[in-house]
Amino acid sequence: MKDTITENTETPDVVVDINNLMKGFDNEYILKNLSLKLFRGENLVVLGKSGSGKSVLIKCIVRLLTPDSGSVKVLGEDVNLLDNKGLAKLREKIGFLFQSGALYDSMTIKQNLEFPLRRIKKNLSKKGMADKIAEVLENVGLPDTLNKMPSELSGGMRKRVSLARTIVVDPMIMLYDEPTTGLDPVTSDEISELINQVQKKYKTSSIIITHDIECARATADRVIMMLDGEVYSEGTIDAFNTSDDELIRSFFK
Repeated sequence: MKDTITENTETPDVVVDINNLMKGFDNEYILKNLSLKLFRGENLVVLGKSGSGKSVLIKCIVRLLTPDSGSVKVLGEDVNLLDNKGLAKLREKIGFLFQSGALYDSMTIKQNLEFPLRRIKKNLSKKGMADKIAEVLENVGLPDTLNKMPSELSGGMRKRVSLARTIVVDPMIMLYDEPTTGLDPVTSDEISELINQVQKKYKTSSIIITHDIECARATADRVIMMLDGEVYSEGTIDAFNTSDDELIRSFFK
C-alpha cells in the first residue's frame, strides 16, 4: 500500500480542474455533471466499473473527445477554448499511457522513443537524445531493449517501453488508462511501482484510470469512484478500504 502523503495545511495547486462535465453518445450521457480536481504532485486514482465513463473522462482532458458542456482546465488553460496550436502546445506537457501501449510495430524501441523527442524537443542534440533515451529505458528497467522490435517483447515489457516513451519528453501531467490491464499479478505490481517511481523522479501529477484494486492500493494518494458517469465517492485509500458502503465494499472485498 502506498504511504499516505503528509497533509498540507496550505491549498495545493490545482493542475486539472473539471467542472460539470457532460459527454454523451447517441443521446445517452456517459459523463453527467462530473467535477473533479487533480492537485500538483498527487496520484489520483479514478475507479469504476466498465462503462462508467473513466476512459471518456481522460480523453476529454486532452480533447481527444469534445465535451457537450462543462469546463476542463489543464494548467490553467481551458482546453475547449484552445485553437489547434494552443492545444498541441498543451498536449506536449501531458503524457498519455494508452491501455494498448500504442507502440509503433514497424519501429525499433529506439525509434519509438526518438519519435516524440524529435517532435517536441527539437533543439536536443543527437547525444542529448541518446542520453535521454538511455535514461528512461534504465528507469523502466529495460536498458538492453534499444534495438529490439515491440514484437520481441512481452506484454509487460511493452507496457514499460510505452511508459518510457511517455516520460521521455518530461511531461508535467500523466494520464494512465488501465495501466495494468491484461498483465499477470507480478507484472501488474511492477507497473504500479513504476508509476510511483515516475511520480517521485519526474514530479508528475497523475490520473490513473483503473478497475484494478491492487493498483489503486499501491499508487493512490486519493481515490475517486465513478458510477454511471458521476462521482460516487471520494477519499483516501484507507477510507475506501474500511468503508461500510455496499457498493464500495464490492470493489474492495
